[in-house]
Amino acid sequence: MKIKFFNPMHLTPEEKKNNAKQRKLALLSGVLLGLSFPPIPLSFLAWFALVPLFFVIDKREKLHEINKAVYLTAFIFCLITLYWVGAFTEARDPYLLVAGFALLLFNPLLFLIPSTLFYFTKKYFNKKIAFLFFPIFWVTYEYAYMITDASFPWLTLANSFTTFITYIQLAEIIGALGISLLIIFTNVFIFFAIKNYIETKKIFSSNLVIAILLIILPLIYGAFQLSNYQLSDKKIKIGVVQPNLDPYEKWSGGDLNQITNLYLNLSDEVVKDGARIIIWPETALPVYLLSGAYQSIVDTIRKYVNHNSIHLLTGMPHFVFFNDPKDFPPDVKFNPTSGYHFATYNSVLHFMPFDYRIKFYGKAKLVPFGERVPFATQFPLLGELLKWGVGLGMWNEGQDTTLFQLPLNILSEEKFINDTLQVAAMVCYESVYPDFIAQFVNKGGNLLTVVTNDSWYGNTSGPYQHRDIAKLRAIENRRWVVRAANGGISSFIDPLGRETANTKMFEKTTLTDYVTIETHKTFYTKNPLLIPIICSVISIWFIGIVILLRIKKLFQTKKIE
Repeated sequence: MKIKFFNPMHLTPEEKKNNAKQRKLALLSGVLLGLSFPPIPLSFLAWFALVPLFFVIDKREKLHEINKAVYLTAFIFCLITLYWVGAFTEARDPYLLVAGFALLLFNPLLFLIPSTLFYFTKKYFNKKIAFLFFPIFWVTYEYAYMITDASFPWLTLANSFTTFITYIQLAEIIGALGISLLIIFTNVFIFFAIKNYIETKKIFSSNLVIAILLIILPLIYGAFQLSNYQLSDKKIKIGVVQPNLDPYEKWSGGDLNQITNLYLNLSDEVVKDGARIIIWPETALPVYLLSGAYQSIVDTIRKYVNHNSIHLLTGMPHFVFFNDPKDFPPDVKFNPTSGYHFATYNSVLHFMPFDYRIKFYGKAKLVPFGERVPFATQFPLLGELLKWGVGLGMWNEGQDTTLFQLPLNILSEEKFINDTLQVAAMVCYESVYPDFIAQFVNKGGNLLTVVTNDSWYGNTSGPYQHRDIAKLRAIENRRWVVRAANGGISSFIDPLGRETANTKMFEKTTLTDYVTIETHKTFYTKNPLLIPIICSVISIWFIGIVILLRIKKLFQTKKIE
């Protein structure tokens, strides 16, 4: 068999011209997608950002030709949106730089999942069916990416609309992946409408009407919700401390007493303002506070909590010993020198007034390469080869969606009543996982909190994107989200996704606001996997059909021979 290689020298001038035009269209789609994401307030671009790419893959017949165009679009999209991931602007950790560069090259490969399914659908059915199923294939990819050990679902298309909250109010029913589905279907029908105009010169068509409806109906629903949604009359005041400590210097060592005093002095400000709950950011102190080596600091914090009769939630490294093999987590560590099993967690600790018990939640969704090497449990050598030098690599995965129970005097109709607030305390990156957050609310969570340390990445798009993604979690579950960030952006986000208070980047400051205690569960909260499961089942069904058709063709070929 003679193998043919692509040789651009054999192309005619017209073919070269068409290829150059198609490359520009693929680039345009990547740019439009990138510009639709925060912090740039151009969300509407996502409604038609994929249309130029659709014109390219519509004309290409071979799988590698389609995937080359899709990879180019995805690479430009990732470059514009995720340029900050490797902390290139800081350039203070070579491991982060390498990991960020690898992500920019690897992440676009995952976009080839929907394009490959599109190719086989087009081959065995027809182009129109392939385009109609493309949104389903895309959402299948977004969901599949969320559940792998190397997941980084930052580019879920719904996240592009977090600066335009009217459109995403429907997330309380269909969730983020449902919003993604709407966005891509809108692109498909705009593409059909433009193609129909090119072929018939008719401006109005059923495709255009459908595209307009896919935009207008969610906006009408969103406007109605924003005007009529009623918040609970129960409320509590919460204070957030943003110390603005340099994350690199903090992990290289420092005076723990001085850092602790900084937190306590800032906490005084929110206590004076009436806060009954105080939140400190992720890894507030760079030590395993409850290991027994820092008892004086633990006592200082306890004394402060008791004196002011407040609850304190703080991000903190945590160390757990295991004696019974039945209690071992799947990724348990072993110290051969001392002969004990243990686990280390990027956690949240809960200090209660007049209670010596300190409960903790261990972060379950870890940043690939930043906090844990993917597949290190299956291949331990990977974990040994790849470790982040600033002390955050190789955390263990938390094993439960823990809720903190906070008995409080809650203000209701201008009177204080005794009630228990159930707080879900997520750590940083966990807030990008829709169904994971819904698990907390399904267990009774009244309030969503996020402790984070986005200042690793400087004043780039990353901290703003992370803040805005939390708006979707608020809308999906109709819960307040309170974010406490080390160097920004700390914020209060209401159940409609509106930011009621926020800080700026690199401020040493505090933030105080009331939050309402919500108990109603949305349709999405109760059914967070409905859209992704439906899309995945349809995609798997198509894959099965393609496999059967290829087997059938193979047998027919053998019979002819």
